[in-house]
Amino acid sequence: MTSEIKVAVIGALGRMGSTVLTAAVAEQGVTPVGGVDISASSDSVTISGTSVSVPLATGLEELFAIVKPDVVVDFTNGEAAKESILTCINAGVRVVSGSTGLSPDDLDQIKEQASSKGVGVISASNFALGGVVLMHLAGIASKYFEYADLLESHHEMKVDAPSGTALSIAKSMIEGRGKGFEQNFADLQTLDGTRGGDFQGINVHSARMPGRVARHEVVFGAVGQTLTMIHDSINRESFMPGVMLGVKHVVGQQDLVIGLASVLGLEKP
Repeated sequence: MTSEIKVAVIGALGRMGSTVLTAAVAEQGVTPVGGVDISASSDSVTISGTSVSVPLATGLEELFAIVKPDVVVDFTNGEAAKESILTCINAGVRVVSGSTGLSPDDLDQIKEQASSKGVGVISASNFALGGVVLMHLAGIASKYFEYADLLESHHEMKVDAPSGTALSIAKSMIEGRGKGFEQNFADLQTLDGTRGGDFQGINVHSARMPGRVARHEVVFGAVGQTLTMIHDSINRESFMPGVMLGVKHVVGQQDLVIGLASVLGLEKP
């Protein structure tokens, strides 16, 4: 009988971290065993919607002294995420990360460390399975169109723009097309920035507002026609099947895996 995968969550008191803990309780083959949050004021947390309580610490080292998880799930950003991931790797703990603030240099450092220690890490910009499929399909469609716009909108608390998912979609589009897109340049732009950011000819637009979780829209244009692809995440629960899939996949890895495409069998030829 396969043993349960023990999972801990960084940012356990936040909205995403709390959602991950609740999903881990419900997921067959997965057991939540702890949480980390810098704002922790007690040594345990009761998981939302359940009667299950797990140890809570303000840092990873403190948590690892209490319990040793198989996998840590991390949705923090930038430098904090990199340091957390490296701490986990050095402790022999696998990581599923949804951070979108990691630079290419950060990922190179994580990859080197993961390979050296033989510890699996999954770093993905989006855990909504529909969002991953959108990236894949946008890459396929790109070769048939000359023009493209990419629009993304998120909640008002999101710190980065454009989203990591938008950048991943744009990279997939360029990879699928094999070159940049054609682009219109307005002769008269009466408001700076109206055409959005420029990613190799793709005009990228970001909106931030309350009431939105995540939305990504790709619009391709050709003579006499457009093709529009849209993915909406209505709530944070939409990310949980992908997170749990990542948790189950990473236990068999010994290196850094970028994105969920390979996990879903959507590898490029």
